[in-house]
Amino acid sequence: MKILMLTPYLPFPPSSGGQIRSYNLIKHLSRKHSITLFSLIKDDSEKKYIKELEKYCCKVRVFKCSKTPWTFRNIIRTVFGTYPFLVVRNLVLEEREAVKEELEREKFDLIQAETFYVMPHIPETKVPVILVAQTIEHLVYKHYVEEQAYFFLKPFFSLDVAKIKYWEKKYWEKANKVVAVSEADRNEMMKVSPRLSVEILPNGVDLDFFKVKNSWDSKDKRILFVANFKWLQNTEAAEILLEKVFPRIKLEVEDVKLWIVGQYIPEKIKARRSKDILIDNLDYDDEETIRRAYFESSVFVSPLRGPGGTRLKHFAAMASCLPLVTTSVGAEGLEAKNGFHILVEDDFDKMAQVAVRVLREPDYAERLAKNARKLVEEKFSWQIVADKLDKLYNDMFSVV
Repeated sequence: MKILMLTPYLPFPPSSGGQIRSYNLIKHLSRKHSITLFSLIKDDSEKKYIKELEKYCCKVRVFKCSKTPWTFRNIIRTVFGTYPFLVVRNLVLEEREAVKEELEREKFDLIQAETFYVMPHIPETKVPVILVAQTIEHLVYKHYVEEQAYFFLKPFFSLDVAKIKYWEKKYWEKANKVVAVSEADRNEMMKVSPRLSVEILPNGVDLDFFKVKNSWDSKDKRILFVANFKWLQNTEAAEILLEKVFPRIKLEVEDVKLWIVGQYIPEKIKARRSKDILIDNLDYDDEETIRRAYFESSVFVSPLRGPGGTRLKHFAAMASCLPLVTTSVGAEGLEAKNGFHILVEDDFDKMAQVAVRVLREPDYAERLAKNARKLVEEKFSWQIVADKLDKLYNDMFSVV
């Protein structure tokens, strides 16, 4: 099939969850399909990555949006317009015109929109549109407003959350097919639009990328948390880990260290660096440090509370044979059994306790890790996920 794919980011390097997902699906889908990719960039330096994507796409075009979202123009357009800030900051008129011209010039079988907020770039068309909801955006921002936003900004942000919910629903219902990444996300979408038909296409993991652990009895005990800190829920989880979970683990395992690794780590977290708290703020494309962190750590502890999608960092831990401890929110979409593949605790005292057990009992850690690795091998390799998407394409095309 000939597919026009729109993403709100360039899918390389595979740094954020969305980039990892899009890049790997493009790579595998390109074996059967011809993909034209339209993406947003924030800086001209990103253009150097186009060559990597041209290995798998017949055409790649990029369109520049503002480097920082908080421009005066974006704020004014949000305050006095109907679109939420999330749409405004990702809406580029040049791309909208280019999509229209591309559809007039070329015959496509499908349009694939990665996230609802690229949908305004698509004109009225008879070409079937598949919309992939990588996360339920209004729930993510609602959680931020309720838990983290300054009180004097909450009225403005709450209005913006309402706008996000309105446009999410509108574009879900406008698309010919909607895809969620987990059963939990599909249920949330059905609450908003009960008549919506939603398919599930989970996230996956590159099994060949990660170095697989073969020892769980290291003297250098490290708790790992890896994240792209542009996402609000990751910053919140790191703060919980620093304030509520790690200190309790430290009381039981005196020589343990906490290792926080990722991109765009905020200053308030970097300021916590000490002999026991290791902080690695990575370059955008530093894949080797990521790989090394998973291999050299003892347990991945991820106290996520914010909603949204499945967590690729959790699949990465499972693929690396690194035991995973997380919350019920963090376990969504993993299809993992608590106590068999991973450990799930919403109480942070209990989360610390189970992490201590992993650190103290190598055989237990090994059993969990190997069960988790087997699960991702059987269900969540990117090839398996791409094959499911390919089937969805064919099913969708046969009924259009």
